[in-house]
Amino acid sequence: MPTRIATARWHGTLTEGSGTVRTGQGGYEGNYSFKSRFEQGEGTNPEELIGAAHAGCFSMALSKVLADAGFPPTAIETTATVHLDRGEGGFSITRIELDTTGTVPGIDDATFQKSADGAKANCPVSRALAGTQISLTARLA
Repeated sequence: MPTRIATARWHGTLTEGSGTVRTGQGGYEGNYSFKSRFEQGEGTNPEELIGAAHAGCFSMALSKVLADAGFPPTAIETTATVHLDRGEGGFSITRIELDTTGTVPGIDDATFQKSADGAKANCPVSRALAGTQISLTARLA
């Protein structure tokens, strides 16, 4: 299996500095800063990138589970809401809410829900984030 690489470069202090993140194969490059992470500044942040990775991984996993069950989807759209909260030990990602909508011809809701739960439990990013509370809302389009 391939190994994936991403890089980050930061210049300056935490609150006044800024940086750039880049995926190894050049599919994404973006700026980030204290303001984009902890306030409402322009750019991305690590939590958004984790959310994008989780939404993407989950959507792919759900697509496979559904196709393996005989219900190849037309589309899966997932939003991951990542919560960064301050606790006693500092900032932590405390929970992630996955919200997915599937366009899946011929499937009933119970089968879709079971498939979505299986994808949530087994996608590699969900497994990597096992110490984080992950909730799922799944519905058919």
